[in-house]
Amino acid sequence: MRVVFMGTPDFAVPTLRALVSGGQEVVGVFTQPDRPAGRGKSMKPSPVKVAAEELGLPVFQPETIKTAEWVQKLKDLAPVSIIVVAYGQILSRDILQLPLRGCINVHASLLPAYRGAAPIHWAVMQGEPITGVTTMLMNEGLDTGDILLKQEIMISNQSTTGEIHDTLAVLGAELLMNTLHGLEIRKLTPTPQIGDSNYAPLLKREHERIDWSRRATDLHDQIRGLNPWPGAFAVFRGENLKIWRSAPFIQTDKENKSYAESVLTNPGQIIQVQGDSLLVQTGEGVLRVLEVQPAGRRSMPARDFFNGRHGQVGDSFD
Repeated sequence: MRVVFMGTPDFAVPTLRALVSGGQEVVGVFTQPDRPAGRGKSMKPSPVKVAAEELGLPVFQPETIKTAEWVQKLKDLAPVSIIVVAYGQILSRDILQLPLRGCINVHASLLPAYRGAAPIHWAVMQGEPITGVTTMLMNEGLDTGDILLKQEIMISNQSTTGEIHDTLAVLGAELLMNTLHGLEIRKLTPTPQIGDSNYAPLLKREHERIDWSRRATDLHDQIRGLNPWPGAFAVFRGENLKIWRSAPFIQTDKENKSYAESVLTNPGQIIQVQGDSLLVQTGEGVLRVLEVQPAGRRSMPARDFFNGRHGQVGDSFD
């Protein structure tokens, strides 16, 4: 099939590679323009651009794809289908209606759940037990098009967004190839989305800060949901501190149970140093903080940070 591919981040790369290795005719790759990155602010290409150039594919990088010039370019490329994976731009009606077999999107959730820009982050942050990937025919709504195929995976209570991202990136590529095959042999019927929907918005700074008045299980989900990017943070003695790994503290032995219940603590207060971790009181339950990273430093066991700051049991995170 003659296709145009649109995508930008790492998540989209396995699908692009699968299209090429699967024998699809990729006549053009659209991705976001190079952006300044790093301390030197040098221009950095997107992961999709890097992969496309490695594969010898023509690359196009419009600031906006909605202009008449770029719509005409797409018409000239004459794709039978346009494949979209985390491209980062909204497609106009003219583009959506251009290919014979439509625009097919690979979305990293089980639609209609978690429509929007950050579905993996939010699924993990909300403590979902399952997520997955969906292929759909795009329309003018936000991830509201008819569903083609779905595939689900389990999310363990220790899974991070990074781990789920990598799994779904590969799964999405496989599902897209199965979708194209099903459409070619006319064994796949698009079906409208049904059921409850919710929205997975872009992450903001307010989503990253830990509110110790929340439950320990919720904070654990927040921490793993923001790992490896952008990272949940707390403040200790005026210093911002990323928290990368945690676990709800399960009070199984009598000594720990009696200790935790015998002291009057406030949310955010460090009640015990245990092994390499810190036990921190929350609004409900105790959170074991395992790995942290001060600004400008490497990540380290929480105890190493605490000792380096001459911390004392009873000190608090803000």
